[in-house]
Amino acid sequence: MERFLGKYSSCLYATLRIIAGLMFALHGSQKLFAWPGGNAAPLASLMGIAGLVELIGGLLIALGFLTSYAAFIASGQMAVAYFKAHAPQGALPILNRGELAVVYCFLFLYIAAQGSGPWSLDAMMRRKR
Repeated sequence: MERFLGKYSSCLYATLRIIAGLMFALHGSQKLFAWPGGNAAPLASLMGIAGLVELIGGLLIALGFLTSYAAFIASGQMAVAYFKAHAPQGALPILNRGELAVVYCFLFLYIAAQGSGPWSLDAMMRRKR
């Protein structure tokens, strides 16, 4: 399988980064604007701050701008979200409904370590130098 998909790994990574960033930004738009669906949280609340991190961080990750920083912050937010909101409901993520927070946490930690990759504003800015 590596022979088949290995040559596409940089493009697949860029696609993963873009899609994950956009999905994360949608979580933020739900918290801030109640779109698509959800309830808007007051900006000066824990959920409002989380919404800002998700919206801005998700867009930065999707655009590939300051990707490692944005992804590291997003990863930390998801770790906090898991331990604050989900872990008190039980030990296993599948039972406490925290599996999405865990997946986002480790996905963004990987993106923070990997960087923006191709198809990113960071890469475009590097090429112009």
